[in-house]
Amino acid sequence: MKLHLLQQITELNHSFDELIAGLVKLESIPFFQRELIRHARSDVEIARVYANREFFDNFEKIVEDDAKWAYRVQCDFEKKLKDRDDIYLKVRDSEQRRKRKGLPPRIVILPDWDWSDEDRYDEKHSQRRKRSVLKTHRPARTMAKESRSGVRRSTPPGTPRKGGRRP
Repeated sequence: MKLHLLQQITELNHSFDELIAGLVKLESIPFFQRELIRHARSDVEIARVYANREFFDNFEKIVEDDAKWAYRVQCDFEKKLKDRDDIYLKVRDSEQRRKRKGLPPRIVILPDWDWSDEDRYDEKHSQRRKRSVLKTHRPARTMAKESRSGVRRSTPPGTPRKGGRRP
């Protein structure tokens, strides 16, 4: 929460109180017109009301923003702590409860399931991906002259051949 904002509004209200106390003292002096002093006091009170209303209307938004930020931080922190395999344990426990109650299972958990199944699968596939990436990025080999001589290249129409005539 914004403590310094609360301190500032408290100081502002304290200043308003001092100003009103000074105006009350002036009211008791016969030299000043009481009606004008009362009108000035009411102006000060109205200014205090507007300042407090503005502050607390905006303060509500500040508190809401702080609450949203705190909720987001807590959710992010819980996500970091949460193990991705916890869901399997929750499902297993839920299915065991259903079994004790005599209810049919909603899902079937693989009988030979192991914690590291997915990790091994991920490792295998990442290695395969690495190998396939390396294969696709190899430089192309050039053919030897002997093997090229038997291969006939297609040429666009109208291009002269070596030793030939142009049509």
